[in-house]
Amino acid sequence: MTDPGLESAAVRVLELVRDGMRVGLGTGHATAVFLARLADRIRSGLHVVGVPTSEATAALARSLGIPLGALDDDELALTVDGADEVAPNLDLVKGFGGALVRERIVAAASRRQVILVGHDKLVDRLATRGRIPIEVVPFACRLVLRRVRALGLDPVVRLADGRRFISDNGNLTIDCGLATPLADARAARVLEADLRAIPGVVDTGLFLGTAERVLVGYPDGHVDVLQARR
Repeated sequence: MTDPGLESAAVRVLELVRDGMRVGLGTGHATAVFLARLADRIRSGLHVVGVPTSEATAALARSLGIPLGALDDDELALTVDGADEVAPNLDLVKGFGGALVRERIVAAASRRQVILVGHDKLVDRLATRGRIPIEVVPFACRLVLRRVRALGLDPVVRLADGRRFISDNGNLTIDCGLATPLADARAARVLEADLRAIPGVVDTGLFLGTAERVLVGYPDGHVDVLQARR
C-alpha cells in the first residue's frame, strides 16, 4: 500500500542527491520507499553509487538497478535512513530492523545523515515503544543479559521464525525492555554509555546527535523538515 507521506518525503530527500554522489542507503520500510524513487531518477540519467547498510537493502537496490559500492577512503556525501523513534531534539532509536551496527558505520562515514519517517515515529521521549535494541557477540550473550538486568532493564533475545535472529554481522540482537520512557536526553546518554560499557555489546540502537535533519511524512502528503540544532 502506498504511503503518501513517505512518498512525498522521499521526493524531498531526492532534492539533496546530486549527480556523482556516493550515498549511504539505510534499512527498513522508509528507505525502501526512497530507493524506489532513487531508482526512477537513475533511470532518468542520475549517476550515483549507493553503499547499503544491510544485505536486504543491497538485494533490493540491485533489483531496482541502483549501482552499489563499498566503504573506501572517500567520505559519503549523504546517508538516507529511517528510524523507529525520533525525539524532539532529533535523537533516535534505531535497530528494530536488525541493522543498527552497519547503519552506525555508514552514518559515521557520511557528511550528513538524513532520516525519513512517518509521523507515527515521532515521540516525546525515547523508548516510548518500550525497548532499546543492542547487538551482541553470541559468546557474551549470558553475560550481557545479566549486566542488562543489573541496569534495571528487561532483556530479551530477539527471535525470527522461532530461532535467534542473527544479524548480517553474525551477532545476536537483544531488545532491552524499559518500564517507562527515558526521562530526557541526559538519561539517554547515560543509558547508551552504560550499555556500551558491557563487554560483548557491539553497539546500541540509541543514535544520539547523528541526524542532521528528519523529514516527516503525513497521511495527506504533507512533509515537515526538522533541523538539528548544533
